[in-house]
Amino acid sequence: MSFWSAIEALPLVAILRGLKPDEAEGAAEALIDAGFRCIEVPLNSPQPFDSIARIVRRFGDHALIGAGTVTTEAEVARLKDIGARVIVSPHTDPAVIRAAKTAGMYALPGFFTASEAFSALNAGADGLKLFPAEAASPQMVKALKAILPPAAPLFAVGGVTPDGMRPWLAAGAQGFGLGSALYKPGMDPATVGTNARAFVAAWATSSSR
Repeated sequence: MSFWSAIEALPLVAILRGLKPDEAEGAAEALIDAGFRCIEVPLNSPQPFDSIARIVRRFGDHALIGAGTVTTEAEVARLKDIGARVIVSPHTDPAVIRAAKTAGMYALPGFFTASEAFSALNAGADGLKLFPAEAASPQMVKALKAILPPAAPLFAVGGVTPDGMRPWLAAGAQGFGLGSALYKPGMDPATVGTNARAFVAAWATSSSR
């Protein structure tokens, strides 16, 4: 599965911050059963490389599995070794983006200004992560989309809830990264699945209007 086919199927990225290795497969299975096709485990989670490796081994053929909060080239190399395919960062660092692309991985860096967005794209980013979205606005997205290349997907990340998608989509966002409204540390798979289905239903409704 490519990044492009994954976001075409469902442009929602699950952010499992705080996930523990023994919870990894249950949470991932609940998300995939609900329709998610892109899952990230932030590197400031407990034993993140172990969690990512477990999810890759079991579900790597069914979804794109990667890491968030990636800030160094060394982390990119280690993630490549365990089979991760998506590198998500909270910031714009051309060196990290280029390292991901050289390793054959997808890069989704964070940005907050037009300068950062163009810097990320020039370094080879596959998409852009507006972060933190709760400090921005749909109006900001509309202004950015007027100048950014149309082919560059923009994801709003931070503070997104199922009933808050519509304004961002109307402004031109193509997808979302979903954190605490989808998953909190220690959450059982059944609750993850319930939250995931709520987001999928909200996406279907919001994107069809």
